[in-house]
Amino acid sequence: MAVEEAAESCGSHAAAAASGGGAAGPAMSSSSAAAAAHARKQQQQQRHKLEVYTEVLRRLHESGLPEARAPGFDDELWNHFNRLPARYAMDVNVERAEDVLTHRRLLEQAKDPAQRPAFAVRAVQVSPILDGNQTDADSNTAGEEVASRLLNRQQSIHPPPAFGSSTNLEALALEVSKSQGQDHDSTSDNGRSLYRPMHEITFSTIDKPKLLSELTSLLGELGLNIQEAHAFSTNDGYSLDVFVVVGWHDEETEDLVEAVQKEIGRIEETQAWSSSHSWSTPVENMQVAENSAADRVEIPTDGSSEWEIDVKLLKFGNKVASGSYGDLYRGTYCSQDVAIKVLKPERINADMQREFAQEVYIMRKVRHKNVVQFIGACTKPPNLCIVTEYMSGGSVYDYLHKHKGVFKLPTLIGVAMDVSKGMSYLHQNNIIHRDLKTANLLMDENGTVKVADFGVARVKAQSGVMTAETGTYRWMAPEVIEHKPYDHKADVFSFGILMWELLTGKIPYEYLTPLQAAVGVVQKGLRPTIPKHAHAKLSELLQKCWQQDPAQRPDFSEILETLQRIAEEVGDEHEGKHKDKVLGGLFSALRGRGH
Repeated sequence: MAVEEAAESCGSHAAAAASGGGAAGPAMSSSSAAAAAHARKQQQQQRHKLEVYTEVLRRLHESGLPEARAPGFDDELWNHFNRLPARYAMDVNVERAEDVLTHRRLLEQAKDPAQRPAFAVRAVQVSPILDGNQTDADSNTAGEEVASRLLNRQQSIHPPPAFGSSTNLEALALEVSKSQGQDHDSTSDNGRSLYRPMHEITFSTIDKPKLLSELTSLLGELGLNIQEAHAFSTNDGYSLDVFVVVGWHDEETEDLVEAVQKEIGRIEETQAWSSSHSWSTPVENMQVAENSAADRVEIPTDGSSEWEIDVKLLKFGNKVASGSYGDLYRGTYCSQDVAIKVLKPERINADMQREFAQEVYIMRKVRHKNVVQFIGACTKPPNLCIVTEYMSGGSVYDYLHKHKGVFKLPTLIGVAMDVSKGMSYLHQNNIIHRDLKTANLLMDENGTVKVADFGVARVKAQSGVMTAETGTYRWMAPEVIEHKPYDHKADVFSFGILMWELLTGKIPYEYLTPLQAAVGVVQKGLRPTIPKHAHAKLSELLQKCWQQDPAQRPDFSEILETLQRIAEEVGDEHEGKHKDKVLGGLFSALRGRGH
């Protein structure tokens, strides 16, 4: 997540911002042009960052705060901006320069394990947003109401949030209006909600997987509803997460600070949190793992055939993908083309070992033509890796959003049927995927789509329901977002969202951040807008899949039957096996390029 930016001394600020790069020759290659465009973008970001830094510094100097008069403060403030991604400077409210000091202070406190997570709470206020489509009468009425409210609250005006919320809240309201056809009364209700007591809670701790999930769960336990969220990762492994929330009974912050501290303490006292949700660093967790783990990660066994792979028999080819905690390679195993997912040794801790073991346990049990085939695994640290069949067509996500591919309706139905068959098989074997999205759908050289990535999948509990948030917010079911008990119907909701993605070629809620989308899904019933030209039965299926009540969603066996009927109507008698010639050409082109 972190955007790495070189730390610079204060004296080099102007030079860095002013530098324009070398002149390009007339015969510049496409790669050189791309590099030049990237360099220009970086220079623009650097100039903007310098402008924001300069304005914040000026305001802090004028404020007379002792911290701003300390020796070396200018350079320390510049280093703060350089630790954080470029969008921090783009989003931060320069009129609230003192907030930057708070962020810097929290990041420093987070270096001390005893103070993690460091946090700060303050009351904030967001100005009301009026609908630009209102009539004059509506505007006058709304204006009088706003004026009245402002007058009544004149003595309790609070500063705005550190990153400003009105634009994002307006975007959220716009999407809800589009998808649900809100009337003016509901718009007025939204406006009134802006006047409830609002607080901004800022956390800083060690950056790690699922941190946002843990923080949102913490806030949810206090009865707080997230209206806005901004998450930043520093280039040295820390996080800065800012939430604007409503739901606390009082504008005063003293009781809320105490409540947050108590909830942190309560969580730290539980065994589950100390083992799975520790605020400690991966290195600190690794010490525990090293002292307690055996000579290999223990995988549950049920008498299946041998699947352990000797890493010496693997031949690594090109790296086709990379993440914070692992890399994906194309390679060979005993002359067979394979994909090799390797966990980065320096990032392995006890939690990652558990997830690795769970993924191997599930993958070695499944055999289906629409589920990526498990070949084997290396379980001896530090060489932890999972080997699967190689899918030369890459992911559906990349096809849609990187290659700007389009699925014609017969092909779209075929892809959806492939996914439904794979998911129906998993559910019949009591496996809940929990992270179903287009990035986890891979295509082979024939265009067959297979479900992949079981890193967060789980075998369904005996009770039939599960708890704890996981997955990716844009595709996540509301009951999972809210940390409520859930079952296999959570996967059906995600399927509905990815079907919309196949239909439109767009990323769900593309102009909202993932957390803003999650807030909309839970609190406002937000759903993507189905195109008017969509096939009527397909549109009906999408709406059934993303019903708020899980019991109202169909099973994948029902979904498959519906898709088969639609396929017959559109003339695809072979259940989507005959892919479009254009798509086939793309697969041929991608075959040698990897995932």
